[in-house]
Amino acid sequence: MANAKWAVDYAHSSIDFTVKHMMISKVKGSFQKFEADIEADPQDLTSAKISFTVDASSIHTKNADRDNHLRSADFFDVENYPNITFVSKSVTKTGANTYDVTGDLTIHGVTKEETFKVTFEGLSKNPMSGAETAGFSAEGSVKRSDYGLTWNAALETGGVLVGDEIKFTVEVEASKAE
Repeated sequence: MANAKWAVDYAHSSIDFTVKHMMISKVKGSFQKFEADIEADPQDLTSAKISFTVDASSIHTKNADRDNHLRSADFFDVENYPNITFVSKSVTKTGANTYDVTGDLTIHGVTKEETFKVTFEGLSKNPMSGAETAGFSAEGSVKRSDYGLTWNAALETGGVLVGDEIKFTVEVEASKAE
């Protein structure tokens, strides 16, 4: 199968993250708004072209005060840096349905090369639309300090309020574009 364009089904897709809080627990959140351009052969992603644009202001952690703080100049500074982007540069097959996708990740105006592990979850025919539909999962982690996101608060018991490592999980369901 040759590369084809795939339209993301945003009702069945997500970008989620986890970060350590107070050195003892984890806070989970998501980005509610994003767009993805995917041109791929789902059976062989090695020639895929993948890009994501995430609306940084759509961050949601189930706490309005925290979300507003994350949107502020202390963190994402969404007024000056409204988007987080990822553009793939290479895809390497690592197993039967697994790949390392390497590309340029831009957060807070800083671009770094990052690699995410992607799993092709399979193909199906959507019973509603009849379209060929593919599923993909991705995971990886980045250091927020690498992107200039360094705000923190020291804890009385030692350590810091917000961890440096951010773990991402992405779930994508996409249908072959007509």
